[in-house]
Amino acid sequence: MLGKKFLTVIAWFCLCCSLVVAQESKTANANLTAAQIVERNIAARGGLQAWRAVQAMSWTGKMDAGGGSLERSRRVAEGRRERPNPTTVATSKNAAADANKQVQLPFVMEMKRPGKSRVEIEFGGKTAVQVFDGTNGWKVRPFLNRDDVQPFTAEEAKSESTKAELDGPLVDYAAKGTKVELEGVEKVEGRDAYKLKLTTKTSDVQHIWIDAENFLDVKVEGATRRMDGRMRTVWVYQRDFRSVQGVMIPFILETAVDGYRDTHKMVMQKVEVNPKLEDSLFTKPRA
Repeated sequence: MLGKKFLTVIAWFCLCCSLVVAQESKTANANLTAAQIVERNIAARGGLQAWRAVQAMSWTGKMDAGGGSLERSRRVAEGRRERPNPTTVATSKNAAADANKQVQLPFVMEMKRPGKSRVEIEFGGKTAVQVFDGTNGWKVRPFLNRDDVQPFTAEEAKSESTKAELDGPLVDYAAKGTKVELEGVEKVEGRDAYKLKLTTKTSDVQHIWIDAENFLDVKVEGATRRMDGRMRTVWVYQRDFRSVQGVMIPFILETAVDGYRDTHKMVMQKVEVNPKLEDSLFTKPRA
């Protein structure tokens, strides 16, 4: 990713070496409690005070999207029902393969306490917008020929309202009414990770995997998605952590959906901590 294939090779080599060393020197400490694991995770991510000082964040980068699925969505929105043409059947297989390749879309994501978020995604010369003001949400999807402002569905609003704040679900978890339990140790991309079960005050359950050596949260269970008529489990793998103004931020997020082979990556090109974000960014525009 980001054109750094050389770094990928180096990272692979270092991982192999670290696994060999780990076999001889370090294994997951079975004596740690869930609270101790969370404490070490927060320390590894920059510390409690540093995260409490974060009031806003901005991410700029590119995200994967299935080219074929987006194009099909656009054709449906435009009311086009194209039938196979005998003159194009010979090249249809190659065209389908090209259409289904991942394309990268530029995006900007901004968040501000309490619970405000705004996402802009560019596609086909147009910009899709999705905003949540902490209570209500709205969206504009011009690439689906929907230039009007549409409110969130009840499912979208619930999903957004239950998302964690900027600091994530583990910072001040007890004050948020969340219960954390240790369910054991599992492998995440070849490394031992503590599997934590979080139960919120609304009885929602989420799992987070904490690397047993560096104590960073390397895998997070995301909100379930309705796909092909059923709800499916979602996992987000977090990689390439970097320090930004004293807090550790993953610069690569890879989303995997249960039952689907393809994954989707978000690669951060720029992350800002405490940028000046006006409240008007999160206000629904007047009709």
